[in-house]
Amino acid sequence: MGAAGIRALLRSVRYEVLPAKATEDKVLAHVPRDVVVTVTASPVKGLEPTLDLAGRLAGHGYAVVPHVPARLLRDDAHLKEVVDRLREAGVDDVFVPAGDADPPAGAYDGALPVLRRLSELGGPFAHVGVTGYPESHPLIHDDVTVQAMWDKREHATYIVSNLCFDPRVLGDWIARIRRRDVRLPVHLGVAGPVQRAKLLSMATKIGVGESTRFLTKHASWFLRFATPGGYAPERLLTRTEETLDVPSAGVAGLHLFTFNQIAETERWRRALLERLGG
Repeated sequence: MGAAGIRALLRSVRYEVLPAKATEDKVLAHVPRDVVVTVTASPVKGLEPTLDLAGRLAGHGYAVVPHVPARLLRDDAHLKEVVDRLREAGVDDVFVPAGDADPPAGAYDGALPVLRRLSELGGPFAHVGVTGYPESHPLIHDDVTVQAMWDKREHATYIVSNLCFDPRVLGDWIARIRRRDVRLPVHLGVAGPVQRAKLLSMATKIGVGESTRFLTKHASWFLRFATPGGYAPERLLTRTEETLDVPSAGVAGLHLFTFNQIAETERWRRALLERLGG
């Protein structure tokens, strides 16, 4: 991908953060207000830390995207409470994955029923994101995940691709969903400039074992993660150039998994923009 294309992606960036104790301070210290911040939700801690942090960051002037996993919602009344709370905080963008809670907290076992319910509520959010899986999901067949995006397209406004390190897999997946006539814009899920050990441990936890296997099979990649500054997210973008440069790919921006290494991620982004002349 050329310099202009990478610059455009870096300016349309989202930082995914975890709702930990220090997250708010890290965001305030290092993230400009024009960067969208997405806040994950934990099946262990529930929705409250996500909603609380999202509300506080919105109050500081950030465009915030809380994750609202279907399997953490108890029922329709709980969903309505979440909607009202987020709208009161000024949030107009939510990300609705199925979630990993097992068993589910209530009646919702997947994202589609929640998306349909949001539509029935009049579409309270201007933007609604859903998950895409370039790599095989550990529990769901690839054909099912592509079909799910087709089913969700009428209720969602964009897709966020899950973490992927293989440019061929990423390119094939984008081509595949477009052939399936899924036209929602895609925010590419890319790991920020994180340490190797941190990345591998977090990747395993969020269910992307295929990425871990890919790294272990490719010694040169693994060694680059092992050296300080050795991993550069732009390499993945460059190696997916042929797919991303096609207008029909519909790539809207980057979704950077920071793993709460927020300062490091923003320093990398600024340095790369400066190096690319933008």
